[in-house]
Amino acid sequence: MHAEPEIVITGVGVVCPIGVGVEPFWDSLVSGRSGIRRLGWDGDGQLLHPFGGAVTQFEPGRYVRPRKNLKVMSREIQMGVAAADMACAAANVAGGVDPDRMGVVFGADMMVTELDELVGAYRACLAEGRVELRTWGEKALPEMFPLWMLKYLPNMPACHIGIAQDARGPNNTHTLGEVSGLTALAEAFHVLARGQADVMVAGAVSSRIHPLTMARYCSLPMSRRSDEPVAACRPFDADRDGMVLGEGAAAFVLESRQRAEARGATVWARVLGCANVFEPSETAPARRAQGVRRAIEKALDAAGLTPGDIGHVNAHGLSTPDDDRFEAWAIREALGDVPVTAPKSFFGNLGAGGGAVELAASILALRHRMVPPTLNYERPDPACPIRVIHGAPMPHPKPAALALNHGPNGHAVGVVLGAADR
Repeated sequence: MHAEPEIVITGVGVVCPIGVGVEPFWDSLVSGRSGIRRLGWDGDGQLLHPFGGAVTQFEPGRYVRPRKNLKVMSREIQMGVAAADMACAAANVAGGVDPDRMGVVFGADMMVTELDELVGAYRACLAEGRVELRTWGEKALPEMFPLWMLKYLPNMPACHIGIAQDARGPNNTHTLGEVSGLTALAEAFHVLARGQADVMVAGAVSSRIHPLTMARYCSLPMSRRSDEPVAACRPFDADRDGMVLGEGAAAFVLESRQRAEARGATVWARVLGCANVFEPSETAPARRAQGVRRAIEKALDAAGLTPGDIGHVNAHGLSTPDDDRFEAWAIREALGDVPVTAPKSFFGNLGAGGGAVELAASILALRHRMVPPTLNYERPDPACPIRVIHGAPMPHPKPAALALNHGPNGHAVGVVLGAADR
């Protein structure tokens, strides 16, 4: 029986509210610079959540080639393609991979159309002030861009990345909400371990700051700190009052260490183990807590490590009263007094893209041997008995880290990373 190859990460790309590119992203993390701000489209003051983590200074034309492809890409697709382009450039894979042995697994949320794209279609169906849906096919469709749907299908980031990178191997899309980034990476890891590809691009993208998307979340615990947006997302803090929404993408290039070393690639981190569990728990936080605990324990088991080997936990840290409480319980039960950081405090809940962006933070923490702090952690909550890193970055002497994400429907995923040097 063949020993499974050691899987490593050789490229990272990030597009998020605190930086476009790895360097500005890391600089923001260690400098404590938040990406949560007032949003530009709330001029009428009527939105229930007029602040969030928005990506700024993003120029998609720098990464999408040919530029005409932008016409068939939503903002999410553009961000995902850009993150993958950065990761592949960092890994220097161009021309050095058999296209049939290179694949893509990417996570995404449901994508929402820009409102002005449907104005003409709705106007064509108006009758006495009401939209007559029965006339949609006849009157509305001729008013729409013929390839409109292709701009918003959640599998299109993976498709466009495959085309852009000439990756003709396995290609898949995960739409599992907040856990999509880690499940995509886990699938890529297993594809490589099974020998079904030589190189995989994994990651995720989403935007939850579209007005229609935000409207869907208004019934959930959302922060109301509109007077001070940078202080709104405060995971595990006693004064947290709800989550903040944002947008972003991150991508990674994975391959075996043997292949990476043979071509002289730089190893950023090792993927030591992954675990994906499900605990039906829509109305039972205690059961969700058990699911998170099991994900931690199974990820450690897959990596062959003990709790004492983990230098930090990259927590889901949603900043809601209930979620943080049961996640803190699970971390404490499974790992004891391990240091915890919560990157959402910098940019909010990015949805599918969040886990990937947060994972990038842990990869860089291992690379720089320094763990970023959690912003806005000022008053410990006795209901969250964990050691939250705050105030300043913390040295990271241990060789491993655990990234953790979970979703409202019971999914929980853990990924254990190791430093590049064994």
